[in-house]
Amino acid sequence: MTTIGEAISRVRNALKAVKEDPFLTDRTIYFAISKYGKSLLKREDNQNRLMKISSIFSTLTYVELMDVDKVEAGCVGITSGCYIKRTKEKLPKFFDGLNGPLIRTVSSLDTSVELFRTDPGTYSSMTKVTSFKYNTRKYFWYLNGYLYMPNVQWEAIKVEGVFEGNISGFTCDTSEECRFRNDDQLPFPDYLFGEIEQYVLKELTMSISIPTNGSDDSQNSLR
Repeated sequence: MTTIGEAISRVRNALKAVKEDPFLTDRTIYFAISKYGKSLLKREDNQNRLMKISSIFSTLTYVELMDVDKVEAGCVGITSGCYIKRTKEKLPKFFDGLNGPLIRTVSSLDTSVELFRTDPGTYSSMTKVTSFKYNTRKYFWYLNGYLYMPNVQWEAIKVEGVFEGNISGFTCDTSEECRFRNDDQLPFPDYLFGEIEQYVLKELTMSISIPTNGSDDSQNSLR
């Protein structure tokens, strides 16, 4: 996969053939790359092309759970006092697909049981159907940065998704904490980079003068 630094360098080198702008910062280039990359991820997700590309997904192998009131989980109409499992901490930010966060799997730690994605309203409706008592599936939904699981009793889960940023706080990999931001990999399939670069180059070259991003650019890790 391509790192942030490599992607910025490719765009900057391509721009030199068209125009030179001493005020064009790495942050500006990265913002444009990220913007068009996100848009194309949604398109690819709509065409069911992403879930089979393992290289863009990262795995949180141990995400601790805790009990919370079902009302907090968005289960409208469910009596307070009944509890549900929720991830103890907010998850790292996901890139969005067509229907929300790009999450490929949520499972038990040994991956033997995979949870099915739903939403609070749909799950509440399912529980009111007589045949639901025969439903052995486990479910989850994403709400306000957390995952909620109404019918598990586990202490932790495994989560696989496309994350927008450093996930070292969830992986216990201290080496990642000291890594430069430019060395992080961009979670965009390699086959999309040609298209991403075209959009970025078109936007930046059409700008007569690209303004700076403020006095704090010199302190930014992407400068």
